[in-house]
Amino acid sequence: MLGSLPVRVLDDRHRDEVMAILDADPVANVFVSSRVHAVGLDPGRLGAQMWGYPRDGRLASLCYAGANLIPVAADSDAVRAFAERAQAQGRRCSSIVGPRDAVRELWEILEPYWGPARAIRSAQPVMATSAVPPVTADRHVRRVRMDEFDVIYPACVAMFTEEVGVSPNAGDGGVLYRARVAELIRAGRAFARIDDGRVLFKAEVGAVTPYACQVQGVWVPPDQRGQGLSVAGMAALVEESLRSIAPTVSLYVNDFNARARATYRRVGFDEIDTFMSVLF
Repeated sequence: MLGSLPVRVLDDRHRDEVMAILDADPVANVFVSSRVHAVGLDPGRLGAQMWGYPRDGRLASLCYAGANLIPVAADSDAVRAFAERAQAQGRRCSSIVGPRDAVRELWEILEPYWGPARAIRSAQPVMATSAVPPVTADRHVRRVRMDEFDVIYPACVAMFTEEVGVSPNAGDGGVLYRARVAELIRAGRAFARIDDGRVLFKAEVGAVTPYACQVQGVWVPPDQRGQGLSVAGMAALVEESLRSIAPTVSLYVNDFNARARATYRRVGFDEIDTFMSVLF
């Protein structure tokens, strides 16, 4: 109990209740759900706390509190409760991300204490598909091998820096980011087209559950853009993901990135929700 608001840290005793909430919207909740599916709710294994907010004696809303602060199924009462908890412990996250209305309200409460943000992405369409793409896939796109790490890693850094605005090598010299890239390669979830040692397209499947997966890090070198590499590359990734990873492929994208949204629509993605991100 924090103040008068009944937010508590959940553990594996609450797993069934948590999964019922997450599975009610498996695409929007794919990141949080993937973490719980993989390691459960023990904060030490999860690398985060899962906060729970009850209503009428039952768990109703969640908030993943780790490197990201992510509200789940949170109405205004839950958002206020989560904001009070977050304010009391101080900012420990590098971003707030999730459904637009909940994140906007959470940030309105926290901004006087945590602001200013480095960047705010106020509208990020969530897109998903469960269908084989209607366009031709690039047969040169394949899973990246671990012995290609030194080839793919600079492309990952370039994508991250372009998208987020800071290099993932800042701070710890890239230790954590290198580990994450290596983890995705070993898991068979890093895809690329590599011609003569040069990455022409790359993307990763960052989160996976039995119901959905989430694509991240889509990138084509600036001098190769506009040639259809991203459309054909994404088509290949979607085909393989539907075949061997999950029955629905999702992603979210900045609303101002008209070229990317058009690419994803050509590959068969539909916009089904809207996220918001606050970056620190």
